[in-house]
Order: sequence, then C-alpha cells, then structure tokens
Amino acid sequence: MPGLFSPLKVKGMTIKNRLMMSPMCQYSVEARDGKPEEWHYVHYVSRAIGGTGLIMMEMTDIHPDGRITDRDLGLWSDEQIPAFQRIIQACQGFDAKVGIQLAHAGRKAESESLSPVAPSAIPFSDRYRVPHEMREDEIQALIQDFGKAAERAVQAGADTIELHGAHGYLIHQFISRLSNHRNDAYGDPNRFVSEVIRKVRACIPEEMPLLMRLSAVEYVAGGYQLDDTIERVRLFREMGVDMFDLSSGGEAPGGPSPVQVSSTGYQVPFADAVRMAVDVPVIAVGHLDDPRVADMVIQNELADIVAIGRGMLRNPYWANEAAITLGKGPILPHQYERAF
Repeated sequence: MPGLFSPLKVKGMTIKNRLMMSPMCQYSVEARDGKPEEWHYVHYVSRAIGGTGLIMMEMTDIHPDGRITDRDLGLWSDEQIPAFQRIIQACQGFDAKVGIQLAHAGRKAESESLSPVAPSAIPFSDRYRVPHEMREDEIQALIQDFGKAAERAVQAGADTIELHGAHGYLIHQFISRLSNHRNDAYGDPNRFVSEVIRKVRACIPEEMPLLMRLSAVEYVAGGYQLDDTIERVRLFREMGVDMFDLSSGGEAPGGPSPVQVSSTGYQVPFADAVRMAVDVPVIAVGHLDDPRVADMVIQNELADIVAIGRGMLRNPYWANEAAITLGKGPILPHQYERAF
C-alpha cells in the first residue's frame, strides 16, 4: 500500500514522494517585471533541499494585466525564461520535480497599474474595480497567451504545468455562473477553459503531465456544486488533463465557515469523490500539516498526492520532519547528517 514517501509516476514524470509544495503567491518581484528574484530562488530551492517531491511554483501570469499585483511572477516574455530556468535547475539538482502554475487573475487584479478583465463586467466585490468585459477576439488572444506561456515553461525546464482554474481567477470566472453572464459562445461555462486546455496540451510534450487546480464547490447560493465539478473533470480529462488539484471557493466574497476551514483535511472529501467517480489521479489540499494525517490520506487512497501550503511556509524542511515522524527519515542531504 502506498504511503506519503512512496514514489508516483504521472505520465512521463516520476515524483520521489507524494508531497507537493502548494503554489503560494509571494508578491515579491521588486522590479515589477514578472521575473523571479533572489527571494524566489531561496524560497523554492530550500524546499527542494528539505525533501519535497514536487514543487509547484506560485501563480505565474500569462499576461502583464493577468497579475493580482504588479509584484507577481509572469511568463509573458521570453526574457523571463532564464530566471525561472535557474530556479528549476537548482531544485532538480536536489531530486525535486518542479511545476509552474499558469494563470490570469481576471477581475481580481488589484494593483492600480493593472487593467482587470473578465467574461462579464461584474466586479468581484465593492472593493474591486469593474472589469472590462472581453470581446471574443480578446478572449482568443488570451488563449494564445496561455499556449505561449506553456511553451516558455517547457523551455525553462519545468517538469509539469498546472492550469489555475480555481479561487476566482479568470478560468474560474468563465466557469462560474456568478461571474459569467455572457450571451455568446463563451457563456458556456466550459468553452474558454476547454480551449485553453487544448491549446496548452498542444504546446507541451506528450509525456509531460498537465495538471489543473479546480474549486470543487462554491460557497454561495447559486454557485456550482461537487456533482458539476465531477462532470467537468470527466470532460477535461478527455481533453488531456492528467491530474486534478481539488480546492474550493473563491469566486464570491465570503467562503467556507471558520469551523470548516479550521477542520483538518476539510477539502479531502472533494478529492476523494472526484478520484472515485472519474478514476483520475488527484491532489488533496487544505490543513494537512500533520504528517500522520497526510500519510493517512495516501494510505486510504483518498488522494494520490498531498499538497502542503502553510506548513511549508513555516518550515522549508517540512518533508524531512514528516519523514522522521513517520519513521522514514531523515531525508536531508548528507551535509546535514550529523544533525541527526
């Protein structure tokens, strides 16, 4: 029976353990040019040294106006490739696989220097600006931008790519009936994302796995439910998505109750339901910082990978601590052996 430190093969990528560093925005590009800097280098490479199997780099935007803030990462230019490549190669030198999460913030662009766009001219809340409702030609251009960014990620040496279709960003905005009130072809909640998937799949190697993060449910009246997500996963799998990263919420102000959020593994049932219904590999995320709980999720076959977010922010060597807790470690490089 697999456990947290069992290897996993997804298409042409083999991960040494079932641990993923969850993509977490750092808002730390001081030059505002989308290029990762020294902070990002230390941030990611330290987690690779710490034993993480798959490092998913934070939300990386396919267009300058697709950033949440002007301090976010981007892959809209060939000039950004070398900075990503440096980090990826360093992480791979410690036997970690590295993915890049591609995204567009849409109506959630916050910095005044950025111009928010969306499927419909509906602001996220009264704290956000009214976004520009995109014309069909502008939508088509963004689909091409996703493909070009995927090509740059491949050139940078990424092992995998994750499309961010959750948490109220642009792909999710097209999926959700809360934010997509269009009357044309892109009023179909699956149209935009389907075209993005096809484009990205055509721009990356056949053996490279394509991942996708989805919000499994929307915590608001009128939002979609888990059954809708399961049907969507079936469709997207046929189009070439190899693994799904199941989170929740984000497309409406508010969210799960504090009781839900404080509950260990409160989103694991979403991953389990999708895995069982569609027979597709899944990633579970959300309050899984206890290694014993994370290991239980894998051993009970509720998910194939566990994504750790805040736990890895607190401790870059979280994977090593988990290995020790579970009687597997230490797994740090030999230079640190005398510490144990």
